Amino acid sequence: MWNKVATIVAGYPERLKVVKTLLENGLAVRGSRIYLNQIELPVMKVARAAGVDRRTVGETVRIIEANPEIRQIFAKLESAGLSLRGVADDLGLGAIEIVVDNPSRAGILAGASRLLSEAGISIRQALVDDPELTPEPKLVLITARRVPGELIPRLRDITGVVKVSLY
Repeated sequence: MWNKVATIVAGYPERLKVVKTLLENGLAVRGSRIYLNQIELPVMKVARAAGVDRRTVGETVRIIEANPEIRQIFAKLESAGLSLRGVADDLGLGAIEIVVDNPSRAGILAGASRLLSEAGISIRQALVDDPELTPEPKLVLITARRVPGELIPRLRDITGVVKVSLY
């Protein structure tokens, strides 16, 4: 799906920034308006977040609305909800970011959760980027407590894992 979306704005890097901002934030496009779930957002605010001018946002919305397949997808987008990633440290929680070689590979989340469980660490939240919607998908696990550094090599040993970061 990401390739289809990137194709409709090919040659227009500013429009691609808008599309990325919409997808990364779960912003829907319905009736030429932009929504965060049921809250309509001003075009100017979306433009500022994307680092473009408001006309670029408007043109990108028109392009999305003109393509039935893409329009249908953007009309149904919703925010994934609350993420504890930014406040994990403040709350005494742990945060692990995992990057893999093939985001479609099965077993990454299962392997990580098994290792954490064996270490007696529970998962409070799992955030998994969709490889069809995100160019560089990641798995982020928020844990009930900070994760000891000695777990990093074991997490890296999970088939397909190329990078592990603790926050």
